[in-house]
Amino acid sequence: MTDRYADTILVGGQVRTSSGRAEGLAVRSGVIETAGDSEEVLRRRGPDTRVVELAGRTVLPGLHDLHVHPVYAGIRERRCKVPQGSNLAETLRIVADHVDRAAPGTWVLGGRWDTFALGVSPDRTMLDTVAPDTPVLLEDTSGHSSWANSAALRAAGIGPGTPDPVGGFYERDATGSPTGIQRESAVELLAATAPQPPDEDVEAALEWALDEMLSHGITSFTEAAVGFTAGPQAELRAYTRLAARGVLRQRVRLSLVWFPHDPSCEDVIATRNLHASSRVRPDCVKVFLDGVPTDSHTAAMIEPYADTVAGRDDEATRHGMLAIAPDVLNRAVTRFDRMGLTVKFHAAGDAAVRAALDAIEAARAANGPGPYMHNVGHCTFVTKSDIERAARIGATFEVSPYLWRPSPICSDIAAAVGPKAIERIWPVREMLEARILVVPGSDWCVVPSVNPWCAIESLVTRQEPGGSTEGLGESQSITLEQAFDLFTVNSARHEGMAPRVGRIEPGMLADVIVVDQNPFDVPITQVHSTEVQMTFIEGEQVFDAQTRRPRSSAG
Repeated sequence: MTDRYADTILVGGQVRTSSGRAEGLAVRSGVIETAGDSEEVLRRRGPDTRVVELAGRTVLPGLHDLHVHPVYAGIRERRCKVPQGSNLAETLRIVADHVDRAAPGTWVLGGRWDTFALGVSPDRTMLDTVAPDTPVLLEDTSGHSSWANSAALRAAGIGPGTPDPVGGFYERDATGSPTGIQRESAVELLAATAPQPPDEDVEAALEWALDEMLSHGITSFTEAAVGFTAGPQAELRAYTRLAARGVLRQRVRLSLVWFPHDPSCEDVIATRNLHASSRVRPDCVKVFLDGVPTDSHTAAMIEPYADTVAGRDDEATRHGMLAIAPDVLNRAVTRFDRMGLTVKFHAAGDAAVRAALDAIEAARAANGPGPYMHNVGHCTFVTKSDIERAARIGATFEVSPYLWRPSPICSDIAAAVGPKAIERIWPVREMLEARILVVPGSDWCVVPSVNPWCAIESLVTRQEPGGSTEGLGESQSITLEQAFDLFTVNSARHEGMAPRVGRIEPGMLADVIVVDQNPFDVPITQVHSTEVQMTFIEGEQVFDAQTRRPRSSAG
């Protein structure tokens, strides 16, 4: 009776279980059957059992990333890559190299830039010096601003008489001419005129990103904005095809973008279940409420920004932009809640967070308490009173620990909001003390790497990986155990999978990882150097560091 034996046994290491530590675990039919000492788990060995000798290595639950842009990351990998923190001269050198290699009639697309790192406010004339004829379009680190040269503006038909779109704007000089800097919805309008990647490139980009996440131990994730890069239909096709081919191994929740007055968004939501499968859940709606609290001043803030923007002195410049009217937002969230959909908000500024909580509260009042854990994403700034309210109404706060350490984008934020606000940037400690469900989201590829170990460390230190003299919001530091829970049990609970994943104990699915060091036994400033050796999903090994190649379902 071979069904009495384990399919796989991991033995001879340190296994972090819900109740403490074990030396190994046995897996049968994708489920953890036993976690205990070596003698106990080896009793489950049969003639066909695969035994993995851990040689002292550590086994942990698989990690979750609840805000990631895999297609965007994969496509960006193939484009003009500007290393984060590059100054103006280095950026222009990289662009010039791509322009020299560009085929006639093509665009140079890519990024990432930050005003702080450039050392100057960029404009089209700077790009014109290296690209007078080839259209160039570069996204900033956040993806909420873009930088174009004159050729790109001409190709898009953008000039002095072009009106600003709803929910965004073109930066302009003293004569009213666009400077080449687009903010928010203007970014999308200009990008739509550039060549779009074909389906085969979208699939290849997604496959590369899936492999990258497996190599870091990410067994579940949320795609934060379907269509962000190649349009919703192309990206949905990519997820559907890779799932059908067995290439998509992780558990995935898809966030379907919704904008008011856009019928195509409603069509995507209405047909969402055409793309559902055992690995893919298209049951989340993404709503953008504001922008980012950088030099763009597009995040919606209750208190005015600390600095000024040359040539702008309107209400939006002082307090940012709330993208959706409160009554429209409240009705939409109430409707999605009634449909059984989770809502994920982009809400960086405290005024946007407040609007999101208002909408969740309206849905609770109309529909009654429910299991749908609506997710307020980013939460860069949140008032103390709204933290207390979020706990009462059962909102989830999704935070961005990959960002809260000294970096160019954080320097931009600090200059925009001032030192007092920075003291409470990403107030995760206050959130946990209020007993709010807090989950992590990398926002990759807004950040250079999807590596969760850097994020886990910086949740504790609020410093650069490895330690630094400068910190960011250090009063909001939490413990290593709390940080690890964000990536495991908290995330599983938010995804509605707490009875199945997030912990190592008998009866749970065997979504586990093998790492080279126990992060709980090393100095905190060494946690970021943790390397994943193996990744298992339902007991099947899907990544092996020795070959650096993920395994397909047929492998």
